[in-house]
Amino acid sequence: MIFATNITLAYGKRMLFKNVNIKFAPGNCYGLIGANGAGKSTFLKILAGDIEPDSGSVSVGSGERIAVLRQDHFAFDEEAVLNTVIMGHEKLYRIMTKRDALYAKPDFSEKDGIRSGELEIEFAEMNGYEAESEAAVFLNSLGITEEMHQKKMRELEGGEKVRVLLAQSLFGNPDVLLLDEPTNNLDIKSIAWLEEFLYRFQNTVIVVSHDRHFMNQVCTHIADIDFGKISVYMGNYDFWCQASQLNLKQKQAGNKKITDQANELKAFIQRFSANASKSKQATSRKKLLEKLTIEDMPASSRKYPFICFKPERPCGNVILEVGGLTKTIDGEKVLDNVSFTVNGGDKIAFMGGNSLAKTTLFQILAGEIEPDSGTFSWGVTTTHSYFPKEHGAYFNGDRNLIEWLLQFAPPTEGESFARTFLGRMLFSGEEALKKISVLSGGEKVRCMLSRMMLSESNVLMLDEPTNHLDLESIASLNDSLLKFQEVILFTSHDQEFLNTVANRIIEITPGGVIDLLMPFDEYIESTKDSVIQEAMVWNAA
Repeated sequence: MIFATNITLAYGKRMLFKNVNIKFAPGNCYGLIGANGAGKSTFLKILAGDIEPDSGSVSVGSGERIAVLRQDHFAFDEEAVLNTVIMGHEKLYRIMTKRDALYAKPDFSEKDGIRSGELEIEFAEMNGYEAESEAAVFLNSLGITEEMHQKKMRELEGGEKVRVLLAQSLFGNPDVLLLDEPTNNLDIKSIAWLEEFLYRFQNTVIVVSHDRHFMNQVCTHIADIDFGKISVYMGNYDFWCQASQLNLKQKQAGNKKITDQANELKAFIQRFSANASKSKQATSRKKLLEKLTIEDMPASSRKYPFICFKPERPCGNVILEVGGLTKTIDGEKVLDNVSFTVNGGDKIAFMGGNSLAKTTLFQILAGEIEPDSGTFSWGVTTTHSYFPKEHGAYFNGDRNLIEWLLQFAPPTEGESFARTFLGRMLFSGEEALKKISVLSGGEKVRCMLSRMMLSESNVLMLDEPTNHLDLESIASLNDSLLKFQEVILFTSHDQEFLNTVANRIIEITPGGVIDLLMPFDEYIESTKDSVIQEAMVWNAA
């Protein structure tokens, strides 16, 4: 159990939290939500003890241990992968290293023997003899194979490091588990395993995630940061959506009722205050009017960008023909004999464990790189727009947002058009003059989506478009793609996004493709049973 008592934190004039009191109980998983900048990650850091609030305190139960998913990918570069996971339980790792140091002494004394015996008892009481096998199970479940366990962390790629750090946070059955975006860089199988693990986890979990499906699967409660406070709702993310909207509508209806009543009283008082026979009634209504209170409804921090893709013309009968595409990058064959045909109305989700393969395919189809062999042909009536996963190159230079956007707008349009367009994408007022070099990850994504909207293409290619977006922006993008009547080719780790948009799955494998005319939920069910069984066995152990 973990308590936050009277937590207050401000950055300059901006108040993030004021006198926040909240209790997180064992057996529950709390999804911490809020708009970008609301303070989700900051609040997790306060709970973890990484940031001191201006006032207030955080406490946990006696002897309880907090584990945190760390975001510093370089902190353990000189450590072996397996040791990095065990280091998640600091006390156990400290005992293990002291014990090993004693045994390594060339002049092992009687005193050392007594001390090593004491350490062995502590080590056994903490299940230290199972530590390496437990760490290995976590790593294997998250796609870090056995041959990687003794490598140095610096030898791993970024996505692999994230998985090791996730295993580190889960290791040793912590009493309180703090997870900030745990599904980042996980494939669908690993996410399904993590969902099942957390579903069966008996202690306290507090998680920040932009994956709505993940939140629905694991959360028993939602802690919503909005209106300058944190409100807890029982239920998962979908239930919070319904409950919060109902709560807002009830407050609005209550305020309207009070406002209407106040207006009636004011009208009566104004009409009869000078009338001697009605003066007592007018005075009575004045007192009643003074007692009426309209509930304060501060502005929500949540904002939804206006995302709408309108193709200049529909696709014709021929969309895209791909035949035998093969590509090797840095000695690795990432595409091998990839062939498929895209038909009108297709919303194709590209799946597969190798994210480089999917990105490479999109880069070839967008004309950015050449295949080693094979062909592809777009229909003459198609126009395609591409959202690359890595888009930093679009934001080099010293332009402001207005100048940047006008590169992609019709030549007849000017600053007024750009300001209006940017305002809809949540860059209003002075924000429109912000330099592109200082944009956040989420802001860059909104800019790239703006560029795609201006293209008026009838084929959209999107490589992980939900990365860096908050839940409100993801919802807006999701809705816009559901309304889009033409062709979409996309990749994503957001399962809600995949569930609602895709009507066809193409899985890229080392030997070609598996083409499935089915929605995503049917596809995932076909691969999920073995993952659930693995997680059940591990939790039981």
